[in-house]
Amino acid sequence: APPPRRYIMASSSLKSVNPNAEIMNRAAALFMNINAAKGLQDVMKSNLGPKGTIKMLVGGAGDLKLTKDGNVLLKEMQIQNPTAVMIARTAVAQDDITGDGTSSTVLIIGELLKQAERYLNEGLHPRVIVEGFEAAQKASVKFLEDMKIPTGGVEAPDRELLTCVAKTALRSKLREEMADKLTTIVVDAVLCVAKPDEPIDLHMVEIMHMRHKLESDTRLVSGLVLDHGSRHPDMKKHVDDAFILTCNISLEYEKSEVNSSFMYSDAAQREKMVAAEREYTDDVVRQVIALKKKVCDGNDKGFVVITQKGIDPISLDMLAKEGILGLRRAKKRNMERLIMSCGGLCINSPEELAPEILGYAGEVYEHVLGEEKYTFVEKVRHPTSCTILLKGPNEHTISQLKDAVRDGLRAVKNVLTDKAVIVGAGAFEAALSVHLNDVVKRTVEGRAKRGVEAFAEAMLIIAKTLAENSGYDAQDVCIALTDEIAKGNHVGLDVTTGEAFDPKTAGIYDNYIVKAQILHSAPVIATQLLLVDEVMRAGVNMRKR
Repeated sequence: APPPRRYIMASSSLKSVNPNAEIMNRAAALFMNINAAKGLQDVMKSNLGPKGTIKMLVGGAGDLKLTKDGNVLLKEMQIQNPTAVMIARTAVAQDDITGDGTSSTVLIIGELLKQAERYLNEGLHPRVIVEGFEAAQKASVKFLEDMKIPTGGVEAPDRELLTCVAKTALRSKLREEMADKLTTIVVDAVLCVAKPDEPIDLHMVEIMHMRHKLESDTRLVSGLVLDHGSRHPDMKKHVDDAFILTCNISLEYEKSEVNSSFMYSDAAQREKMVAAEREYTDDVVRQVIALKKKVCDGNDKGFVVITQKGIDPISLDMLAKEGILGLRRAKKRNMERLIMSCGGLCINSPEELAPEILGYAGEVYEHVLGEEKYTFVEKVRHPTSCTILLKGPNEHTISQLKDAVRDGLRAVKNVLTDKAVIVGAGAFEAALSVHLNDVVKRTVEGRAKRGVEAFAEAMLIIAKTLAENSGYDAQDVCIALTDEIAKGNHVGLDVTTGEAFDPKTAGIYDNYIVKAQILHSAPVIATQLLLVDEVMRAGVNMRKR
């Protein structure tokens, strides 16, 4: 049959406007979209789960990155196909919102289109499949609500459950021993900064890295690590039992903000003016020293000054003679963290100097590593801010740890804010597939049932991929899972034995919000791509070719 007139008209009118325009008709457009989704799915497939393999990304300058984190892969890979770019953006948005589930999003979008293709080849209209998808999505979101396991929030955190969620998230990004070590660090860090009735601010967990020793030396510092040291050779390198003065006061000779000049008639006058200017700065330093004497006389406590502004050499010398450790140019964020970990207040003028505004730390010491200096503020009393100190022998190890810690922190935070978790190991997707086939399909009328079938089949991709990555047969695993679920058991795949098991016994849990986000975003993208009937490439820069 000849193509409908309106297509010929649309195409010819576009051709007359831009003779270089490229146009794909309906079949080719659909085929391109489905192929792009399948191609991206094949790339990401091998990375899913704890047994997933690692990709090596080589940059233009020959720099290496070893990773199996879906988010990092999608951001770093150069993707040409516009459809694949759209899917990648959806997955990256998934990571920005929830911190996990990027690979799963790509797999599910790819599989939804793959399953739809079977029915499209039999002559079913895309709109009918889309109707089935929409019905299945609504039912899936409702099923997710029924399957979630409630847990305590910030007021009553279930530490064991938080550890299980963090371990599940981290094991899919790092090797097992390292993931288990980071799990406790990440859980402790989030519980340290979490306060009841307030949103959790993960910025209060400082992530500091040192290229030093092994990754297994990574630890949680209940305090703060600053990436600079004192600037005076005679200052103490180690202070115990110290008062901490956090301030935003300049202890250096200031130039005026506006253009100003001295008018003097002889050298003596100039000297007087310079001395008067210097006197102001010295006076502030003397006030700090007086406060130190007031609180430290008669005991052997230390005194540390940390300021956001500068401290000039003369002031540093005065502080060093009094045994005060002075640190200058601290970051604004670190000042907030210091107050939260050491207590005290950050003051903005010398008039506010008083013993009440001082914080406390049990130990402040400097660590020199090559050219770099680090200052550790540790053994604080009631920290609500802390530092995760990442160590590794080389850059790619550290960047791998950084990405993993970021995702681990988000996973723990999500549990506390959602107050719910979902069983992992592909158990939710397998149960959803059975539920859609047995219950939901009956409620949908007509040919839209095929869309529900395609959706149900696509959900099994998570279990299939986990099985393939662990070296087991995907079909055997799917049949075993669906048989067990039909008996009324919620089971997932045990990646070590390849058999169905209850994920709760092994403590494998996923974030509720991650699953919810996947169910909201993946079907939407898949339906939009199915409904594309023409691809036109006719931008302004086409004429340059």
